[in-house]
Amino acid sequence: MNKDNHSMTNESILTGFTDHPDLKTVMFVVFFAIYPITMVGNLGLVVLTFMEIRLHTPMYIFLGNLALTDSCCSCAITPKMLENFFSKDRMISLYERMAQFYFLCLAETADCFLLAAVAYDRYVAICSPLHYHTMMSKQHCIQMTIAGNVHSLIHIVLLLRLTFCGSHQINHFFCDVLPLYRLSCIDPYINELMILIFAGFVQIFTITVVLISYLCILFTIFKMKSKEGRGKALSTCASHFLSVSIFYGSLLFVYIRPSSVKEGDTDIPVAISFIL
Repeated sequence: MNKDNHSMTNESILTGFTDHPDLKTVMFVVFFAIYPITMVGNLGLVVLTFMEIRLHTPMYIFLGNLALTDSCCSCAITPKMLENFFSKDRMISLYERMAQFYFLCLAETADCFLLAAVAYDRYVAICSPLHYHTMMSKQHCIQMTIAGNVHSLIHIVLLLRLTFCGSHQINHFFCDVLPLYRLSCIDPYINELMILIFAGFVQIFTITVVLISYLCILFTIFKMKSKEGRGKALSTCASHFLSVSIFYGSLLFVYIRPSSVKEGDTDIPVAISFIL
């Protein structure tokens, strides 16, 4: 086998959605409509948080950072996906691959911390309102932002240790890390282990924060004397808990489940749920 087949070539081929050519136009229209809505919403939140002094609080600062990260992720993934609906070669360069995975990993990590931060914020506001400003500080938001960047960089560096051979066809609509592992001509065991350790730690830690926060909130709610107050608080908790279940369920299914590296076709529908 020649040298080119044992190195990370500058270009690969994205083959996602090619199994359904009859739905190509419909999917293009749907994704094309969602993309500007997502960008306007996210960038609008960033501008609003920056311009409005009253929103310079830890939670809104973190929300603004998350919105900016999601915008970068959408810019890295969606335009290339839309182009590939009607492109003949479906090529993606090395730098595009790295950018897509970096911003995806950063956005996913930020989402995990955000869901935990929202739950913790509600816990402090309901159960310890007098200590809110000391327990929810800008320093905590900065630390979570740094953690998301470090987590992404670790997997980018580990990805560069792999060499690839074969067709260089990525069975996905963007360059996620697991489809790349399937193309590796060396054993990606270390990379898989690091995914399990770091992604597992982030998810277990944030899920634990969410569960403990809401258990404490529920305990406080059930001690309330007002039925109306209990109903409003429970409805708020239920909507957020549904968001938590969908997001974490998708991530656990794609990255943490056994044999996730070998199974490719089932990843695409699930990936759409947390990309959009």
